[in-house]
Amino acid sequence: MGPVSSPARPADALRRIAYLLERAREPTYRVRAFRTAAATVDELSDDELAARAEAGTLTELRGIGKVTATAIEESLAGETPVYLRRLEATGGQPVAEGGAEIRAALRGDLHTHSDWSDGGSPIPEMVAAAAGLGHEYVALTDHSPRLTVANGLSADRLREQLDVVAELNAGLDGFRVLTGIEVDINEDGSLDQSDELLDRLDVVVASVHSKLRSPADVMTRRMVAAIANPHVDVLGHCTGRLVTGSRGNRPESEFDAEVVFAACERFGVAVEINSRPERLDPPKRLLRLAVEAGCLFAIDTDAHAPGQLDWQPYGCERAAACGVPMERIVNSWTVDDLLAWTRR
Repeated sequence: MGPVSSPARPADALRRIAYLLERAREPTYRVRAFRTAAATVDELSDDELAARAEAGTLTELRGIGKVTATAIEESLAGETPVYLRRLEATGGQPVAEGGAEIRAALRGDLHTHSDWSDGGSPIPEMVAAAAGLGHEYVALTDHSPRLTVANGLSADRLREQLDVVAELNAGLDGFRVLTGIEVDINEDGSLDQSDELLDRLDVVVASVHSKLRSPADVMTRRMVAAIANPHVDVLGHCTGRLVTGSRGNRPESEFDAEVVFAACERFGVAVEINSRPERLDPPKRLLRLAVEAGCLFAIDTDAHAPGQLDWQPYGCERAAACGVPMERIVNSWTVDDLLAWTRR
């Protein structure tokens, strides 16, 4: 989903606008308007689209309003739509030098969601966006069944998704979709999916999503029990905090960070550096503690839409600021080295 060349196909221009709006954290309805318009354009022949643009009847089509119609007309005229030019000029965020070096070294993203759970886009769209960012792989980690509010995958749905990913990978060249899950850590530290299914996955991200205000000793035991599980590869957004965004603020969970990070180092579980702007988890003081503990790390986006896959620089900047060694960032490794580690 990189910058489109001029003249751009109308549907490509509309999808690029949606992507940049997502990256800028604009409201979902605005993003959806451009993506819906792109889907409508895909259904038309070039001749019909041009005829409607000339007759001024584009807005009679489903999902095309005045703004999207203007973008289509400008694209058909061989121009880059003004709306797109404005987003391209203002949408990028500067990355500090150290963060830019880390971002350039990343080969993939190990925490993403599709519309199979609470993501907003189909798997192929997420894959296309990841490949467009220069990734070599992306892990599909939809939620586990306990998180019903996020349409978590039952065992049967997860098995079905594994077949879908296998079929998708068969048609890809030079890119790989890794099977995975963001599995809930239950209150007793067990995982919200069967061992049989977890054993089939390439990447398992384990996260706490419930009882976030538990006492520190309870939360510590819960997290360490999950970290010690041989199926777990990555500890997701460890404090559960929210620092901004539509869901409001949420304080950090309380736990003994030294004990938790010592467990991560002992069992070879990577601490996730969650790049979502509303999370930025863990806080820098804890990130530095994890570095001192000798932990591995995964810089992930926790993306729920294609444009959010471009949020990794937020995590990279924080990794650079806290002195995270490049060799300890697991998603800077080749896919073969990564899978050798997750299958350890």
